[in-house]
Amino acid sequence: MKIAVFGATGMLGSAIVSEGGSRGHEIVSVSTRPGAGDVVASIEDTDAVVRLAKDVDAVVVSVPPARSTSAEAWLAAHERLAATPLEARLFMVGGAGSSLDANDRPLLEGEDFPADFRPEAEAASTALAMFRNGSPEPTWTIVSPAPVLAPGERTGHYETSDDHMIGVSVSSQDLAVAIIDELENPRHSNKRFVVSN
Repeated sequence: MKIAVFGATGMLGSAIVSEGGSRGHEIVSVSTRPGAGDVVASIEDTDAVVRLAKDVDAVVVSVPPARSTSAEAWLAAHERLAATPLEARLFMVGGAGSSLDANDRPLLEGEDFPADFRPEAEAASTALAMFRNGSPEPTWTIVSPAPVLAPGERTGHYETSDDHMIGVSVSSQDLAVAIIDELENPRHSNKRFVVSN
């Protein structure tokens, strides 16, 4: 499988590149910084995403909204992607804030949700709604990690849920395992799923 990874130099993106490559997939790393990846492009350039999608089997977007600046451009890019048919499957890394707690309430609505992360969580939640309410094309999948996502051990083991939080943490390595597993054996077409250790 040929997989393009936006955000390939980030914590999770680099783990996805490593996991996919270790399984024999052809990885096209995409970065906004010249020399940092195989291709220089941004998810805000929809035409560039469309062109790239013609040459790969899947496009993975591991690019979170910025915490220090407005997410307006990031959201506009996702709105365009939600309305743009692609020749490749679109797989995006979402946020934990839209995952549901035991009372079916999004985590970001909880009183103890960290204020510093709220704008980012709200943007990711809005992007999820855009795809859920959009057209059936492109074929998309969004994964929401557990609230604590950090580098750690690759165990190869993880738990999944359609919408509810089932654990408090997941390593970037095991989230990458879950992402490549889903690309190899799709079970969540046009759906979101949640992953934790």
